[in-house]
Amino acid sequence: MTSTPTAPAAPASGAAGPRAEHDALGERLAVRRSVDEIRKALYLGFAGFLSVGLTLKLSWDRWGTLAPGVVRKLHPGPPILVGLALAATMVLLASAIRCFLRARRLQREEDALFARFRALRDELGLEP
Repeated sequence: MTSTPTAPAAPASGAAGPRAEHDALGERLAVRRSVDEIRKALYLGFAGFLSVGLTLKLSWDRWGTLAPGVVRKLHPGPPILVGLALAATMVLLASAIRCFLRARRLQREEDALFARFRALRDELGLEP
């Protein structure tokens, strides 16, 4: 009697395995973390772009050419504001690049999981 219930249970557990994997993949793929990383990278890139403009403007004000007849007032010491703006630019752009690279890695992982998800849907007969 144990062999009779075991025989139907084996195909049922075999079918439940792919279905459980399908459901788990569906839940995992419901939220695409790579999209959030791309958004974060774009925000950081935009802030970095603004920071590049600020750095260039501060540098131009310090070392750029002046209109004829205008006398430059020299300030003693190092250009602290230019250095701070340059440091902020470097940090923002490096963070944006890091987020873009992380997003690409997540996209590759999500694409592989989605391919497995599609294969499971075909295997289970859920695709029309």
